[in-house]
Amino acid sequence: MGLIDNEGLQWSNLSRKQGSNPNAMKGSRVIYLDNAATSWPKPRETWRAMENFMRHIGANPGRSGHRLSIEAARIVLEARMAVAELLGIEDPLRVVFSRNATEALNLAINGILRPGDHVIISSMEHNSVMRPLRALEKRGVEIKVLACSPEGELNPQEVEQAIRGNTRLIVMNHASNVVGTLIPLAKVGETACRNGVIFCVDAAQTAGAYPIDVEDMKIDLLAFTGHKSLYGPQGTGGLYIREGLEGVLEPLMRGGTGSRSEFQEQPDFLPDRYESGTPNTVGLAGLSAGVRFVLSQRIVQIRANEEAKTQLLIGGLESISGVVLYGSRDARKQIAVVSFNIAGLTPSEVVMELEEEFQILCRPGLHCAPAAHQTIGSFPQGTVRLSPGYLTTEEEIHVILEAVGKIAARVTEGGVAHV
Repeated sequence: MGLIDNEGLQWSNLSRKQGSNPNAMKGSRVIYLDNAATSWPKPRETWRAMENFMRHIGANPGRSGHRLSIEAARIVLEARMAVAELLGIEDPLRVVFSRNATEALNLAINGILRPGDHVIISSMEHNSVMRPLRALEKRGVEIKVLACSPEGELNPQEVEQAIRGNTRLIVMNHASNVVGTLIPLAKVGETACRNGVIFCVDAAQTAGAYPIDVEDMKIDLLAFTGHKSLYGPQGTGGLYIREGLEGVLEPLMRGGTGSRSEFQEQPDFLPDRYESGTPNTVGLAGLSAGVRFVLSQRIVQIRANEEAKTQLLIGGLESISGVVLYGSRDARKQIAVVSFNIAGLTPSEVVMELEEEFQILCRPGLHCAPAAHQTIGSFPQGTVRLSPGYLTTEEEIHVILEAVGKIAARVTEGGVAHV
């Protein structure tokens, strides 16, 4: 698969040669299957935009009136505009930047909920949702956890049934970071809207990998991270805030914004109300370039590409004796995240074997989502998670399946895995 960057240079992670290959490890090319944790490699556009900022701009946006500060502010605005275009957001100023999706979710959850409020979540949520809510539970917030199926699927009718008079917020991930299962986002959004409940979406795994339109899906708050399928750097992310919510959504932090400096109170307009302190401008330069890369490739094409590779991975794993596969087993119902175990081995043993012998990098364990593992029946040991990305090749998928097959065969034959 060849990709074209802004300079028209062909780029393929498969064709890199040993010695110049940034994937090189122990003298050979590695296969990176941990894109659900962070995407890698990044497009050239991303790191070149960051280098350009550091080499030629470097100033603080909104904190000075000279040309470099103005150029830095332009870069931040362009990042907002790129995210807004991707997610169907009419006003780019409603995109508030944060360090990551976790900070964005903390802003949404802590900014909306008060003692006595009722919140609805699913049993597949990440700890970035669970932990802030458990802390608020001790202060009088009521939590209703809707049990998903062992495949991670949510029945949208149960959302309607769970709504009460004091239900203030529905918070759900768009796709599980453990098994990739998608929730029926538009149906939940419609239910929330009809009942006057604020709907917050954790799109950490889907922004850039799956079509999202906040207006069509009736999303009030959407948390995203920059370093996964948006192909930006770590330390970037943000929250979309629907018009009108700034009146009820309290800031997570207050401080200098570069605006209205004559007042000691926080500005009441977006994005300044929620963005205090010097921003990660170099990171946002990279995020802007990463999102533009996604837009240039077309989200529908990216989705089709990842869906095909996910189904190839699922089908191959299903055919291997000793492999226990989790989730829907249907790439149409999930994103490019596949979890499995090999009977007789722990996830850590499998992952160590994959790296040491086959140069395949992936993640074992609970993936910061213990409730999800309890739902699918893999708690407390967790699973081996394979997460291909848009830049993963079919050839690499075949190599992975061959490696898993060899490890599973050793166990079946009574051999001892190399750990």
